[in-house]
Amino acid sequence: MALIKLIILFDGGCPICQREVSFLRSKDVFRYLSFIDINSSSYKPEFFSDISYREAMGRIHAIKASGEVLKDVQVFREAYRIIGLGWVYAPTTWPVLGAFFDQVYAFWARWRLILTRRPSLEELCKLKDINANNKEL
Repeated sequence: MALIKLIILFDGGCPICQREVSFLRSKDVFRYLSFIDINSSSYKPEFFSDISYREAMGRIHAIKASGEVLKDVQVFREAYRIIGLGWVYAPTTWPVLGAFFDQVYAFWARWRLILTRRPSLEELCKLKDINANNKEL
């Protein structure tokens, strides 16, 4: 059994996120990456560094084997490094380009729900709460 090096929390309702996860899975020959769909009814923040649904929907998060939480471009940088494609994200560590990529990701994170024609973060959180409450009944 492979040692999980990185747990990636992703939005399984996002078509672009699904494509990225599919790509990473296909390149992860040693199965060092684990993917957790935060939209799943089984997602429990207490098992994943207390990262709430709202936080996880607002920006991508990952948890290293050490327990360190990564966010934003750091997640992709680490995932690609683990699968042997670290050179793809290497420019995100360069002084000028790094700041640019951080801004591009911030833009994407802020607008991805609208760009992928999904409900707002508020609506998704309400739906998640409603579904969780119904499940308890």
